[in-house]
Formats: sequence, structure tokens, C-alpha cells
Amino acid sequence: MQVHTGEGAEKTPGQQEEAQEEARRAFVTELWRRFETLQEWAVSHWPDQQHPLSSADFVESRKEILSLRSPAGALNQPSQNNEAEPEQGGAQYVDVTPAPWP
Repeated sequence: MQVHTGEGAEKTPGQQEEAQEEARRAFVTELWRRFETLQEWAVSHWPDQQHPLSSADFVESRKEILSLRSPAGALNQPSQNNEAEPEQGGAQYVDVTPAPWP
């Protein structure tokens, strides 16, 4: 009788989600480290010295990278994995435009 352990063993759904979350955290951590390195390089090598770059020029990029930390994705949009596709009778158009202020 063989007992499967390690990487080849079947994982429960909870373990799979935990492994996916760990992989997400590791990815975002590495992406952040590489982005910081790129940002430092870009600021120090920017050719237009009369209009230098600063870390403020990278705010939106940082927001996008940090939004990867949540499973819902960018802008904390709720996951729509459970909704039916249009060919399955789901909505063909979803209005995501915010309502104007009164």
C-alpha cells in the first residue's frame, strides 16, 4: 500500500485555497520588490532633468499592485464567478458607471 504525501497528495478545497493565497502573497511580494527597484532606476535615469520623476509619479501603479493582494481583484470589485454568462441567460450588459452626485 502506498501513501501519497507531499506535492502529489490530494488537497482539500481549504488547503487549495490556502495554497493559492500563499502563492498570491508571494507573487505580490516579489512584484512589489521588483517594482520598487524599477521605480528607483527610473527616477535616477530619467533623461529630462528639468522635469524630474519622483515617487509620486508612481502612485497609481502602486495602487494597482496593492489591489492584487485581495482575491476580488482591482478596485475591490466583487467576484462575478457565480454569475451566469450571457449565453447561459445572464446579463449581457452590466452598468458599472457610478451614479452622479445628487
